Amino acid sequence: MAKKIVVLPGDGIGPDVTREAIRVLKTAGKKAGFEFEILELLAGGISLDAYGVPIRDDVVETCQRADAVFLGAVGGPKWDNLPKERRPEIALLRLRKELGLFTNLRPVKACDALLEASTLKREVIQGVDLLVVRELTGGIYFGQPKFTESAGREERAVDTMEYRTSEIERIAKAAFDCAQKRRKKVISVDKANILATSQLWRRTVVRIARQYPDVVLEHMLVDNCAMQLVRNPRQFDVLLTENMFGDILSDEAAMLTGSIGMLPSASLGPGVAMYEPIHGSAPDLVGKNAANPLASIQSVAMMFRFSFGVESIASSIESAVERVLIRGLRTADLFTASENQIRIGTREMGEAVIEELNRV
Repeated sequence: MAKKIVVLPGDGIGPDVTREAIRVLKTAGKKAGFEFEILELLAGGISLDAYGVPIRDDVVETCQRADAVFLGAVGGPKWDNLPKERRPEIALLRLRKELGLFTNLRPVKACDALLEASTLKREVIQGVDLLVVRELTGGIYFGQPKFTESAGREERAVDTMEYRTSEIERIAKAAFDCAQKRRKKVISVDKANILATSQLWRRTVVRIARQYPDVVLEHMLVDNCAMQLVRNPRQFDVLLTENMFGDILSDEAAMLTGSIGMLPSASLGPGVAMYEPIHGSAPDLVGKNAANPLASIQSVAMMFRFSFGVESIASSIESAVERVLIRGLRTADLFTASENQIRIGTREMGEAVIEELNRV
């Protein structure tokens, strides 16, 4: 079973964590009888430096013809002062839009071996297992008009938050479908007491919920949700959010696992899917063999699950990661200097996961 994978390592630590993820991909794939054609292309700041654009048209077209896309990270302070249309993040937004990736899945599961790594109390986070289902191609990131204008010394900037019924319907269905395979509870996040888009969001989610009588639906205002995630995170099963709310809340939820370096993601649509860790490019870690590759490695597990339909391999990767953590192996972001912990680097962590995979 030959699969064509487009790999976009991107900027900062992107190449470092992606390297380990692809090693795991090849190891796990070999055990399952997969062969991979890996095409490594440029996107983000590195593409800006090489070609003057965040992503080239031919790269997007190659992604559209692939079986899956894997992204490392984009952006960094080097490019912060560029005009918005030339920022590295435009590559990511364009891929989401042109690949039709409207569903973003971000699983958040507290591993017993990492309970001490979180800044929250053990009794708060133990047993947390939630899934953020984030709408990815609408909302304020894509709404029009979007502009900045000047009048003398005064500047005016406008971003438009916009949602259509059809956009809300399809992401709501995705969330309810996920809930049916989990604990059958959806908490829909909005700001319906203030925002017109949220009022439409809530009305639409309520209507879609009638198609899923076995799933419990609750609504939560986004500010309350931010509080509840650190107060009582075990109440959440599936968290349904619009684009910006999901961006913010999933980063907060990452700390339930001990580090943002633990959170993978899958961006899904009608065609090719894209997989990436949710963390940034962390330029301060470049070249130090210090980045945590586990979010990238677990994104590979999600690739086997959603793009290749091989649950057994996905589970074997996730189990290998858990066993590595039980052994006490930690990258810098997870290290707490507790007894029986061993601090290791990016490459060593990737090697440890591969070693565990090969034990089975």
